[in-house]
Amino acid sequence: MDGDAAVEPALDSFSLTFPLPYRVASIIVLAVWGWGLNLHFLHVRRIDVPSLIRYPGRTSTAQLPHHGSTYRLATVLSIATGLSMATFWLFTRRDPQRVIDWDWLPMTNLLVLAVLFAIPLHSLSVSHTGRRRALQTLKRVSIGGLAEPKDGKFGDILLADVLTSYAKVLGDLYVCLCMFLTRNGSATARPDRGCGGTVVVPLLMAVPSAIRLRQCLIEFLRVRSAPYKESVGWGGQHLANAAKYSTAFPVLVLAALLRNRENAGAGIYRAWVGACVVNSLYSFYWDVAKDWDLTLFSSNRQRNSPDHPFGLRRRLLLHKPAVYYAVIVLDLVLRCAPWMIKLSPRFDHITDFESSLFVVEFLEVFRRWVWIFFRVETEWVRTSPSSPDVDDILLGDFLGGSSSGGSSKYEDDDD
Repeated sequence: MDGDAAVEPALDSFSLTFPLPYRVASIIVLAVWGWGLNLHFLHVRRIDVPSLIRYPGRTSTAQLPHHGSTYRLATVLSIATGLSMATFWLFTRRDPQRVIDWDWLPMTNLLVLAVLFAIPLHSLSVSHTGRRRALQTLKRVSIGGLAEPKDGKFGDILLADVLTSYAKVLGDLYVCLCMFLTRNGSATARPDRGCGGTVVVPLLMAVPSAIRLRQCLIEFLRVRSAPYKESVGWGGQHLANAAKYSTAFPVLVLAALLRNRENAGAGIYRAWVGACVVNSLYSFYWDVAKDWDLTLFSSNRQRNSPDHPFGLRRRLLLHKPAVYYAVIVLDLVLRCAPWMIKLSPRFDHITDFESSLFVVEFLEVFRRWVWIFFRVETEWVRTSPSSPDVDDILLGDFLGGSSSGGSSKYEDDDD
């Protein structure tokens, strides 16, 4: 998370073809396809995601599986957006004035997507019960609420974590609306990320992190008010998790100050770099050690245990160890690359283009999509008993074909 960059002053070639409202819509549609792929792959690996998030199950074998209904919804959203974009291109033909004048078309598409999400269409997407449950979860999470474990706490945490990766998309959605509703403005003109005031967009981008911070504090208070159990402890991990989300705020504040060239000095720039380093590395550590329960940052004895590959854990249900190592590296690179590019005089101008900002947003969404696989797997390992038919089927070569129960080390971490 590093805030938004300044962009070129004219309506660029990329925006003539792919204006900001369609970028927002495309990432939303890709997110639905991505969730369908998450559900599908995890279903193949016999990980029951709906049960983990307390989502209504299927009552009949004739009903589509959850990933099937998600694909159906994604298809409807894709068709709606594709038709809208094709019509927009047909009538604007990359003419700058026409692109600006026809801004109502991509904004109408955003409205259509919102309606398709909000209104249960039985033949097109998911059941009325499932849609109502999803909207209730979103409403609760939007104010930082957190369900009890039996009511779907993990689903709330998962959704709120995903929203943190859509902070830039949320900011761009506001920019679209602000420009569209401004007199003589246009949602398809050069994006004005100062629309509505220089602090509004940074505040909106901070909302997802504030939601997760509040959830962590709720968890801490629950632990403190419950009877003490050694397996749960005093709740310090929840405070540490809250501190992780709080590191996003200095990055956003300092990035906003840097955009004001008149007040941006070397001291603010160095503070911004330091804030980015802390936020990225702290978040990377938490991904690996807490969200995925890997032992890479554990003690030497745990990291080198003969019961599992170096730095990983005993039960690996998704793929071979090499994939876990690759995902660890990918997570680190994608967390650090957006702000590290700005440190290089040779490449810092890359972030001054709208196309580059879109790529940065997409890569963060992609990183979170990959993260979901391993976060859900970890929750499944924590909550499901080990059994020979599902445990470590991909670790046979490493462990000589043996299979045993997962360590209780991973069963009591909640976040």
